[in-house]
Order: sequence, then structure tokens, then C-alpha cells
Amino acid sequence: MISLTRYHNIPLLGFAAFSGTGKTSLLEQLIPELNQANIRVAMVKHTHHEKFDIDKPGKDSYRLRKAGAEQMLLASAKRWALMVELAPQEQIAEPDLFELLPHLNRKKTDLILVEGFKHEKISKIELHRPSLNKPLMYPHDPNIIAIATDHEHFQDEYPDELQCPLLYINNISEITTFITGLLQDLKKNEPK
Repeated sequence: MISLTRYHNIPLLGFAAFSGTGKTSLLEQLIPELNQANIRVAMVKHTHHEKFDIDKPGKDSYRLRKAGAEQMLLASAKRWALMVELAPQEQIAEPDLFELLPHLNRKKTDLILVEGFKHEKISKIELHRPSLNKPLMYPHDPNIIAIATDHEHFQDEYPDELQCPLLYINNISEITTFITGLLQDLKKNEPK
């Protein structure tokens, strides 16, 4: 039986792949399907862009951050966002997923999806496109619980190595069914 990593009893599922494989595109299609299945999704995305900024130059919140506010909480009637500036002594090579997760509202979350963070020890679906000439992370990463690929004869090429489910990367319904099945199995096995 496949098990999912949990964070405060909330299932956590990563999507790991090399750049250019289509993680964001897949998730962009998957999240609405999960929402339609009444699954409230929280998303954590890793970026390699050190100087990413969700704020816009010239806007008040941007100006206040540049003036020295280390935390900027921007709020409206529809959403809010917290931006935290890290002092040079706080900056690290890579963010720690489990230090970021407490910022999520667990009361509004049934499933946490994670894009990137491929080296974290969490349950993951590996996205693999052989045409990109990148190696498989599975079986070297024991946290990979399934592989989604666009190669029709993938299993024929790796018959002895595949000990996990194989999904078709372009079949969002199949991936959704796989994930909802895992969540249903978790609920069945919860202590009552």
C-alpha cells in the first residue's frame, strides 16, 4: 500500500522533475480537478530565482518594503499575501519545506501539493519525459510513489526497475483518480 507523507495529519504530495518537464502546467490542470472532487488544495512552490518578487515596483507595498519593512502583509477583501525579507545572515542555500509549512492555514487544507523541493523526503510523483534526456530519479529516490510519463512504452524499457504505479502525464483524470484514491485509502485507515 502506498502511503503519503503527512504534515499535522494533512497529506503532503510533491511533484518532482527536471526543469522544463511541465510541473506547473500539469498542476495548473490538476488543481481544478481536485477542487471539483471537493479537495481543498494548498500549494507550495520552490523557485530557483533568488530575486523573485510578487510585488510591483511603484506600488505602496513595494515602496514600504524597500523602505525597510522586513514583513509586508498585503490584504484586500479577496486575498492576502505575506512577503518576508530575509536578512543576509538568515539567507540559506535552499529553503526548508517544513519551516515554510506552518505558514499555511491547515484548517482550510485537505491536501498540500509541493512543486519542486525534489530533495525533500516527502511522497512524490516523478514527472518524466524521456525526450528531455534527463535521468529517472526513481528508484534512487525512495519517496517516489508513482511516475507520470509521456512515453507509451516506458514500462518496456524499465521492466525490472518499476515497482511503482505508472501514469500518463497528459491524462489529468488518471492522475486525479490516483491521488483521490490515495486520499480515500488514508481516510479508511485513520483510527476512529
